[in-house]
Amino acid sequence: MGNIIVGIDIGASKVTTVIGQVNKIGQLEIFGQGMEQCNGVKKGVIVDIESTSNSIRLSVQKAESAAGVKVNSAYVSINGIHTSIVNSRGSISISNDNREISGKDVERVLYAARSINISEDREIIDIIPRQFIVDGYDEIIDPIGMAGLKLEVDADIITGKITSVQNIVKSMERANLKVDGLIVEALATSELAPTQDEKEMGVILIDVGAGVTDISVFRNKNMIFNESITVGGDHITNDVAIGLKIPYSEADRIKKEFELALTTLIKNDQEVTVIDINENKKKTVKVSEIVEIIEARVFEIFSLCKELLEKQKIKGDFAAGIVLTGGGISYVEGCRELANEVFNLPTRIASYKLDIVSKPEYSTAAGIVKYIASHSKGNSFGSEVKNQKQKAQKKEASLLKRILKIFT
Repeated sequence: MGNIIVGIDIGASKVTTVIGQVNKIGQLEIFGQGMEQCNGVKKGVIVDIESTSNSIRLSVQKAESAAGVKVNSAYVSINGIHTSIVNSRGSISISNDNREISGKDVERVLYAARSINISEDREIIDIIPRQFIVDGYDEIIDPIGMAGLKLEVDADIITGKITSVQNIVKSMERANLKVDGLIVEALATSELAPTQDEKEMGVILIDVGAGVTDISVFRNKNMIFNESITVGGDHITNDVAIGLKIPYSEADRIKKEFELALTTLIKNDQEVTVIDINENKKKTVKVSEIVEIIEARVFEIFSLCKELLEKQKIKGDFAAGIVLTGGGISYVEGCRELANEVFNLPTRIASYKLDIVSKPEYSTAAGIVKYIASHSKGNSFGSEVKNQKQKAQKKEASLLKRILKIFT
């Protein structure tokens, strides 16, 4: 079915699947999507393979139903907790008689860049060229067809923890799916959340999920930093539950009902009826009590992000400021103002122009589709997808032939 790509994002609270492709003019086209709750991941780590595989299976089935296809393989996200980036340079000589650089030469130089020392508990999962250099001339994006004697590449080598990679693969295999490749979550999300101009100018991307917050820094269109902290939207809900002494489900309900993280935005400090966890009876709390708890945790999440960047000495001019995304916080009004207060940088919430990717939860899975299409060449990168409608039509045609034979 051509270069249809399937992207799966395994999150702490849900698994999302997107089936789509990028057309000839670079636009993302989505044919199907699916979302299923997931209880097998804690703090970005798969702790229950059976539960996770079941969530993957159900999420994929929903996407298959919408797209009318059968999925046999997919690209999967891997969280920044499990990955690290190592800069490397590879170099080869061009041996062709005409000295023209071919696709095979690019493959050889990328392979040469993989020659790095990594610990025994890690493996290389991706290689991202920053620039190619031909006979000393740098900042070349695509050297194929150029003439030269020496080809070099400045690349980022993405390594992942072997156990984490294996657990992702096992969860996929239990769902009867092959893994086409692992994509760092931040790279996928960055395909849709910040613009190319923002990544060129310098931007901090903060992706708040249910159990993990991913912090990435982009400059000159390259990701120069990616780390994660094990705090997310679920911690906000937990704080509300503990602070108000109410059940977790009740805390989640009122958090989603008001979606506020800033007390100054409260228009009506009304009383809200909730269930007391100890006495199992109803009581009332003010909206301000709820929002104060949410505000404190959201402020802490951004403060931890800032401390992490300072600890790693990530400095410079981030002219594009901060872009916020992720289902753990994007719905909450006031988070933009709090991020601005903590970082003293202009902040915006990521918006998704495509109607089908209107929810932040789908941003990573949809970003995987665009990332693979944008960074791959040729016809070998598509996922294994079969058209169920075409199969059904063939069955109908063969049935018609059998019926006609009866009357001839």
